[in-house]
Amino acid sequence: MAATTRSPSGDPPVAASARPGLRERKKLRTRTAIRRATFRLIAAHGYEATTVEQIAEAADVSPSTVFRYFATKEDIVLADEYDRAVEAVLRARPAAEPPLESLRAALTEAFAAMLAEEPEEMRQRSRLVVEVPALRARMTGTMAETALLLARAIAERAGREPDDLDVRVFTAAVMGALREALIHWAERGQQDDLVALVHRTLDTLQGGLRLR
Repeated sequence: MAATTRSPSGDPPVAASARPGLRERKKLRTRTAIRRATFRLIAAHGYEATTVEQIAEAADVSPSTVFRYFATKEDIVLADEYDRAVEAVLRARPAAEPPLESLRAALTEAFAAMLAEEPEEMRQRSRLVVEVPALRARMTGTMAETALLLARAIAERAGREPDDLDVRVFTAAVMGALREALIHWAERGQQDDLVALVHRTLDTLQGGLRLR
């Protein structure tokens, strides 16, 4: 399994086998600075009252730089740097392993890392998704984008085409189920063990969606 590491600058973990170059690390630091400034401002003033101009000033960048990295304010809140790490772990899993088990390993590792490395940011993000309709709607879109990314890796492992319908349905079902698990976690005050919820969610899919 590909390891995840945290850089000395405090950037989020990335797959050790896919360590980015200097330029990419600088971009990552800028993205991270914008995101962290956003969460600080939202904690102080609320989501609606926080503007892109305020975010830019707090992150010491221009508003145009903010929009160069994030298309919308919703994207700043919802973004994280774990998709590529999940993809790297997924590709490193044993070739004969069932796809759902490979995804289970990759996703639970990512959620455990997020809770360990960015616990407050993750908790604030999940609370906002429950409270702000625009964020919940955009979350559906971002998870669909992640599903397409993971579908390519799943398709390669299975010897199928990237646009194979079965592969797309499979990955979309997993990401849609995870979306509900995250919302459930947030609605219940984040008291549950999130990694255990992810396992339970994938167990439900593995069991053929039967309600006991």
